[in-house]
Amino acid sequence: MPELPEVEVVRLGLDRHATGLTITDVSVLHPRPVRYHPVGPDGFRADLAGRRIDGVRRRGKYLWAVLGDDALVAHLGMSGQFRFNAPGDELVRNTRIVFGLDDGTELRFVDQRMFGGLDLRPGLASCPVPHIALDPFDPAFDARAVAARMRAKRTTVKRALLDQSLISGVGNIYADEALWRSRIHFDTPTGELGPRKAVGLIRAAGEVMAEALDQGGTSFDSLYVNVNGESGYFSRSLNAYGREGEPCNRCGRPIVRRVFMNRSSYLCPGCQPAPKGRP
Repeated sequence: MPELPEVEVVRLGLDRHATGLTITDVSVLHPRPVRYHPVGPDGFRADLAGRRIDGVRRRGKYLWAVLGDDALVAHLGMSGQFRFNAPGDELVRNTRIVFGLDDGTELRFVDQRMFGGLDLRPGLASCPVPHIALDPFDPAFDARAVAARMRAKRTTVKRALLDQSLISGVGNIYADEALWRSRIHFDTPTGELGPRKAVGLIRAAGEVMAEALDQGGTSFDSLYVNVNGESGYFSRSLNAYGREGEPCNRCGRPIVRRVFMNRSSYLCPGCQPAPKGRP
């Protein structure tokens, strides 16, 4: 699933290409991506045709196009993509929605697994997702305050990092990378972290995601690309995630994979020992 750096790459591309353009028409090729729009595909078309895109913003893994006072919110889910194309370009497989733009180009929403979606939220252009916490790229993000709230939770550190009401944008990849950098086991109780260690972990999450953004995000397959269809290259810089059996870049011991919340966690057993009483 795209995480904060990947969504920010998409936002930057959308903002650069689409801001100032007007949506001339909309073709909904499959109804599922607009399932949350209250009046269905036909209403979605009618509500968006003729609207000017004033900018594209993001919080965590959500992004939205500013349409005057309204917000067209998009969540990429596991495989959602936006592509800019010429009208005559062949539709790639799994194209779900096509927006015609007044510069003669098309913006296409492609989604193989269809967990993503778009919906219009009237009057919420400033922030249509207030339940989502600030992310480390937000100027108002306070790492010390987030670390204090994390330490007060009765949970474990990776669960806290993935809690979008505490810190948004962090997913499985960058949680594992931040924990490796901080030498913390994913199953460590949050209450056992000292203030300095907790702040360091939050800052590590922001640092690793900023580095990923510089490389266009992390692509393991064709499910994540930018608006030009290009992949990111941060997968070449990963220290833990997806490296089971490979030597740790710090101590040389093999990276291991552990089951975590029906998914996987990757860590170095030498640099990130399990807390006492944990297997």
